[in-house]
Amino acid sequence: MIGAPRVPFRMASLPLWRHRVAVEARRWVLSMLALAGIAASARYAIAPPRPAPPRVGRPSELPDRPAEGFALLFARRYLQWRAAVPEASTTALASFTAGVMEPAAGLVPPTRGAQAVEWASVVGAREPQPGFHVYTIAAQTDAAGVVYLSVDVRRAAGGGLALWGYPAFVGPPASEAPQLPKLRETSLPALETVVVRALRNYLAGSGADLAADLAPGASVSLPTIALTLVNVQHLGWAPAGSSVETVVTARDARGTQYTLEYEIDVVRAEGRWEVAAVQTDPSS
Repeated sequence: MIGAPRVPFRMASLPLWRHRVAVEARRWVLSMLALAGIAASARYAIAPPRPAPPRVGRPSELPDRPAEGFALLFARRYLQWRAAVPEASTTALASFTAGVMEPAAGLVPPTRGAQAVEWASVVGAREPQPGFHVYTIAAQTDAAGVVYLSVDVRRAAGGGLALWGYPAFVGPPASEAPQLPKLRETSLPALETVVVRALRNYLAGSGADLAADLAPGASVSLPTIALTLVNVQHLGWAPAGSSVETVVTARDARGTQYTLEYEIDVVRAEGRWEVAAVQTDPSS
């Protein structure tokens, strides 16, 4: 192009030693990368990475069902006896005492009578140290009523279960008087009418009549026993404010009377109150 300025061109030369250093540096870097790749391949071939084991709770955090069953079986056999056949207790408990403890774990039945166990259940458990369980078992007997038996069970290193000492009669777990919730009055006659009507139909098992007060999509499972609503003792908002709690008196066909408490979820749609659930969610 005529009149365009010329750009000066200059060629710089490097010393030969600097050129050799640059070439050797590149060669050294490539060699180190190759060696690192070979080492990594060898490490994966010799000791491939393994996934971390899943985390599980400590043994003390998980119930030991076999140990519970072991304690329950012992308690049932220990508490059940017949004076006419005293050796039956020794035979029944032989697998627990294993010749180390007194026969029948020290149980000596009276000279007459008998005792049967109607049911037994674990109502308390603690683990003073790993593999050592102390269970409190409640048992309903036909002679002594409900009794509470403490049974110590140890799980050996090999996994086996063993009775760890003699049992002990103890008291029941600590309990407190029931606390009745303080409900806030609804002060909504229309809501109270719907709740009482729905509950009356629910207790009676009248699904067709109950459906008229149900919200769309509501899932309600009717009780298997038909009851007649006698009166409503109290009705008010539950603490959350989206449901109503009510205490009622009901009677069955034989005349048995019950005091019952129900939580009823309610919603307001198109100016009227509807029931979304009664006490339970049958789908869960």
